[in-house]
Amino acid sequence: MNDELQARAAHIAAIRERAEAEMKAIGVDDAFIDKLVDTFYARILAHPELGPVFDARLSGRWPEHMAKMKSFWSSVAFRNGAYGGKPVQAHAGIANITAELFPKWLELFAATLDDIAPSPEAKTWFMATAERIAKSLTLSLFYNPALDDPALKQASRHQRSDA
Repeated sequence: MNDELQARAAHIAAIRERAEAEMKAIGVDDAFIDKLVDTFYARILAHPELGPVFDARLSGRWPEHMAKMKSFWSSVAFRNGAYGGKPVQAHAGIANITAELFPKWLELFAATLDDIAPSPEAKTWFMATAERIAKSLTLSLFYNPALDDPALKQASRHQRSDA
C-alpha cells in the first residue's frame, strides 16, 4: 500500500512538473494569472449585461471571489490543486444567469486574451480551456435531457406542422 501511495504521489508530481514546464514555455506564470483575472473581471463589471449579474451575486465579496478565481486558473494551468471549489454548485441559482450570457463571457475572455496573453499559444490554451468550462457549465445548468427525447421531438414537429 505504501508503494502504491508513493507511486501515486510521484505521478501527481510529474503531472504538475509537466504542466508548469508547458505553461512556462508559452509565457504563463503566476503574474500572468493574476493579470488575467484582474483584467477580465474589471471588464466583466463594466459589461452592460454581465456586470449586473456578477455584481448582484458577488457584492461585498469581490476580494474573495478574485482570490478564488486566481486559485482556480492556477490550478487549471499548473495542475497544482490550488482550487478545491465546486463550480457548478457555485453557479447554480444565480439570479438572471442565462445560457445566452456564456457566449458573451467567452467573447470578453477572448478580447482580454487578445490584449494581454504572453503568446499566441497561451491565448489558444486559455481560450480552449475557457470554452470547455463554458460548455460544461452551460450543459450542467441549462441542459434538459428530456428535450432530446425522440418522442418529444416527433410531437414538437407535429405541433409545428399543424400550426
